[in-house]
Amino acid sequence: MDEKNIFVIGLDEANVPILESGPGAGRYRFHRLLTVEDLQSGEVSVADLIAKAQGVLDAFEGGIDAIVGYWDFPVSTLVPILSERYGTRSTSLESVVKCEHKYWSRLEQRKVIEEHPRFGRVDLEARHPRPPEGVRFPMWLKPALAYSSELAFSVKDEEEFGAAVSRIREGIGRVGKPFDAVLERLELPPEMEGVGGQVCLAEEALSGVQVAVEGYVHQGEVTVYGVLDSIDYPDSSSFLRHQYPSALPEPVIRRLHDVSRRVMRQIGMDGATFSIEYFYDAAKDEINLLEINPRHSQSHAELFAYVDGVPNHHCMVSLALGEDPALPYREGPYAMAAKWYYRWFADGVVHDAPVDEEIERIEREIPGVRIDVVPEEGQRLSQLEQQDSYSFELAHIFTGGDSEEDLREKYDRCVAALNLLFDASAPGARRERQPERKTREQHG
Repeated sequence: MDEKNIFVIGLDEANVPILESGPGAGRYRFHRLLTVEDLQSGEVSVADLIAKAQGVLDAFEGGIDAIVGYWDFPVSTLVPILSERYGTRSTSLESVVKCEHKYWSRLEQRKVIEEHPRFGRVDLEARHPRPPEGVRFPMWLKPALAYSSELAFSVKDEEEFGAAVSRIREGIGRVGKPFDAVLERLELPPEMEGVGGQVCLAEEALSGVQVAVEGYVHQGEVTVYGVLDSIDYPDSSSFLRHQYPSALPEPVIRRLHDVSRRVMRQIGMDGATFSIEYFYDAAKDEINLLEINPRHSQSHAELFAYVDGVPNHHCMVSLALGEDPALPYREGPYAMAAKWYYRWFADGVVHDAPVDEEIERIEREIPGVRIDVVPEEGQRLSQLEQQDSYSFELAHIFTGGDSEEDLREKYDRCVAALNLLFDASAPGARRERQPERKTREQHG
């Protein structure tokens, strides 16, 4: 059987073994197209990234069978742009931008569903910007697009609103300017004329448990293949873990499936994966859509492998090759799985960080775990990129087990075995929470 050359934009070392463990991977050759640093560091130029990627692809002597990616902007938009040039399969650029641009996405959502918060635009050009009419405190302020939800703030009054607007004004151009370059490639509808990529959105705050719905669209049919719970640290908006499968009642799961199908049909996506984040308020029995990601979540890949037997990367690869993207169901070795975010809530310098051999030993001794340590030896935590306003990610710990108790016990054993140590920073190093910033998983 012919070997397939699959170019993965921003392929990182952590995902190589997961991709290579999927069904049929023996006939795939995965190639890195641009590094994570190329895509996320400093000012982003979409034109420069396209030119650099084209240089690699044009120099490749074999066939180009697929171009894929599992990160947010700019990867999500580079996939359809490059796929169109090289004749590979992808959803349209317009469908991706309808998900990525938070304001345009809300306009599309309200055409087919009511399960979303009140929202509106904030005029950043005004001398004294005001909340949109009809949007009440507490609310979230966020740019139309940002890396890992940078510059997304929770505000409860006018004072915090003003502070958040100032922060957003200062930083919105870093991603907003390159996003404008992408918007120029599209024929925009009347309601998006003059909006651009450097727009600020206000949305009423949502309450309840956070849930992620994963699926794909294949030949026009929307399929949801998994629902996961996202659980925060106590009294914090920072994720503690993602857990699969969701513990929500089956009738709620069915409603999440229905809302997701209606929205994705409206967006017009096809031949691609998606991940939609929701809040479910049990007291009110209300579902509210938070945001749509035009890619699956690489953070969940091993959870699906633990429970269903195949990582969700399989859907992305299969769709790009025109093959059946269906995942098996509950054929994995564990009944449930979780990705844990081991965090530290003060600054410090890491020392005695475990080396690869030590991490591999822990993984051998505790069945059904995998560990990615985030900081490097000697690194100051406050120098880590893309962290929230008051905590630092020390490690991502994946666990598979037969119960929540089993998952937690394995996580606790991993934390103890890692024994990460810190030299204390200056007194009072605990990070300020003003204004509080939303924490989302990093780029997928």
